Amino acid sequence: MKSRAGILAQVSRPRKLIFLLSMLILILSACGGGGGTSPTGGGGLNTGGGTSGSNEIKLGALYIGSGPLASLGQDALRGVQMAIDEFHGTVAGKKIVLSKETSDATPNVARDAARKLIEQDGVDLMVGPLSGDEGLAVRDYAKTQPNKVFLNGSSGAEDTTLRNGAPNFYRFNTDAVQWMYPLGPYVYNTQGYKRIAILAEDYSFPYAQVGGFMTGFCGAGGHVVKKFWVPLGTTDYSSVVSQVPPNIDAIFVVLGGSDALNFLRQYIQFGGKAKLIGGAITVDQSVLSTKGALAQYVLGVASASNVADDNPDPAWQSFVSTYKARFPDGLGSPSNTALGYYVNTKAALLALQQTNGDLSNGEQKLKDTLASLEFDTPTGHMKLDSHHQAIGNSYITEVAKKPDGTLYNKLIQTAPNVTETLGMAEDQYLKLGPYTRDVPSCP
Repeated sequence: MKSRAGILAQVSRPRKLIFLLSMLILILSACGGGGGTSPTGGGGLNTGGGTSGSNEIKLGALYIGSGPLASLGQDALRGVQMAIDEFHGTVAGKKIVLSKETSDATPNVARDAARKLIEQDGVDLMVGPLSGDEGLAVRDYAKTQPNKVFLNGSSGAEDTTLRNGAPNFYRFNTDAVQWMYPLGPYVYNTQGYKRIAILAEDYSFPYAQVGGFMTGFCGAGGHVVKKFWVPLGTTDYSSVVSQVPPNIDAIFVVLGGSDALNFLRQYIQFGGKAKLIGGAITVDQSVLSTKGALAQYVLGVASASNVADDNPDPAWQSFVSTYKARFPDGLGSPSNTALGYYVNTKAALLALQQTNGDLSNGEQKLKDTLASLEFDTPTGHMKLDSHHQAIGNSYITEVAKKPDGTLYNKLIQTAPNVTETLGMAEDQYLKLGPYTRDVPSCP
């Protein structure tokens, strides 16, 4: 076989030049040096300027597809689809192409799913995730992708935005602290609950719910006798039920999905006597839509969230009607995850519309537009603070029964325009410290 030098010696100079150029192209292609859209490896920076020159906007959606919160994940995806439907599947003259990835409520899986959407699927921006620890993980991943825009789904951990936020991460839904803060004074002053126990899942979303509730409850004069922390996905609550203190007025239950159903059924089975207070998703439609003997035990349970099933606001009623028509197999009323994903997706599409789909220069126009964006949602006017965190309404509700026997969360009281710092000066609020298992505590 002839050597490479021998081959080159046999060709003319022009042909030699063509041969060398061809070899160079082959070498660059083998090394990934071409101008393609291959993902960066090892979580490296994606420095592309988006696909603003194409006829598509690639939108990623990250939602929970398995585990105790899977039913809420399905409702989250319904919210995304409703927002896309409003724009008839196009924005700024470009087709909206939706890529979907699922997680299981754990931060590592959520981060890897976000990475796949950004680095492999090549989405221009993404919406999600759903749960608290997931939100913190995706926020941190967003910092490694400064040229992409990330919008929250329904994740409600406070520090997703308040502390160590990512400049390209935006949350157009209120967080769990904002939802639960008004509930504390309500159950103390109106329902007369002075001494309570708390049962909650052991991660950031319940920490935020418990923190917001206790800030209001303890501030009103209430006392928390005991806290129980359980892993997400717990199925056996018998030991918790057996340890509930006898001298309490109520248990504040901060569980969701199948966890909430498992506890409620076992609490009834073991003859629990204390009244119940619900977390943001403890008595939502993913629980209330379940058939069985649960109804009589949850009637009158107070809760708080960013939704109330019978909110008389015409915008909410229209949203509910559209949801039911679009998804006849959905929940009895849109959950707060459906609303969260809908509002965040709509914010993205409104901002794309206002910028004419411009994704150049690291999506800078889109980022600037989102930071100052204000619009009306099914639950009121929405705008962001300096941390890219929504300011919005929170609703206190109680479980009630319709004439046809179905359960719903009846609106009792609206807390308007709740801020992330609960109306306090930011420096004063930050001194209270992040919410954990032990913070806050009733004096």
